[in-house]
Amino acid sequence: MNTDAARPGLNADPLSTGPVTSPLLKMRRISGYGVAIAVMPYLAIKILWTFGLFLPTEQMGESSWRTINAATVVLAVVAIMLAMAFCMPWGERLPAWLVVLPVWVGTGLIVPMVLLAPVLGPAAMAKDNAAGAAGIWAYEQTLIMVSLVGVGIGLPLCLAGYAKARWPEALGGRTPCTEPAGNTRQLQVTLAGLAAGGCVLLAVTKVYWATGGTLGIDPTLLAKRDVWWHLLSFSTGAWALAGAWGVLMLAIRRGSRRFLPPMAAAWTSSGVLFAQNLYSSLSATRADAQPSPEYPVARVLTGEAGIVLGVMMGMTILLVLHDRRRALGGQP
Repeated sequence: MNTDAARPGLNADPLSTGPVTSPLLKMRRISGYGVAIAVMPYLAIKILWTFGLFLPTEQMGESSWRTINAATVVLAVVAIMLAMAFCMPWGERLPAWLVVLPVWVGTGLIVPMVLLAPVLGPAAMAKDNAAGAAGIWAYEQTLIMVSLVGVGIGLPLCLAGYAKARWPEALGGRTPCTEPAGNTRQLQVTLAGLAAGGCVLLAVTKVYWATGGTLGIDPTLLAKRDVWWHLLSFSTGAWALAGAWGVLMLAIRRGSRRFLPPMAAAWTSSGVLFAQNLYSSLSATRADAQPSPEYPVARVLTGEAGIVLGVMMGMTILLVLHDRRRALGGQP
């Protein structure tokens, strides 16, 4: 018996009049296997570093760095498992939170890096070489960049096919839809308005800093504003603006006839703001962490604001999808 044909989730689309096309299923499988293969160099390097082998610098042999590398080994294994879940029938039987939460966080960590890799990768290698990193580091970093780009491209592709099969209301159809009885529309609009306003303020701040603004920057640390800092600040500001637009469109049901563009913008932006700012906050607690050019208060305020705004947008997305599923005839 053909398992894929027997499972409604793999071939049926409640928002369409026909089955999910075989190219979609094929894309899921190809991209899923592609992600697993792409992660392998990253996983191998991180395992070696965890055990203190082929380290580019002596500093990375310290316990704090080994702990970080061990954590990234776990993340790489999770990425492989998710890729397999997205392209295998058993993946659609997993609890939704077990799939959605790591994908949301992973999207926030990887997508900005994929877009910035062509600039940040060479800049990082040049900086490390100037600092006296071991010659092998250039090769290791190249493999890491290849892995990250492969995951950043492949994982969203297999996720799109997976979500289309399991949660078609999250991707297809038009933005306006019938409001079911007992809907949370007013709460969605309130949360979206607050999140969008906060995102605009955060975006203005980050873009101001990225373009050379010095208000909120420690004058003694102006030299710390390297290309990484400028690009990451601009990236955060750009994603915050995209999220403000996306979450408002989802809540007010206007401004975009197709549901996918604002959904993609809000989903990615919320993950970026939450994951990137949480990662930065945790990294700042390391004993060997480099000082950030922002004043501590400014850094904490923008970082915590990003985390809170990401969660608010995520909550709004969940409410929108819950009502949308009910309106389109799915289970409450």
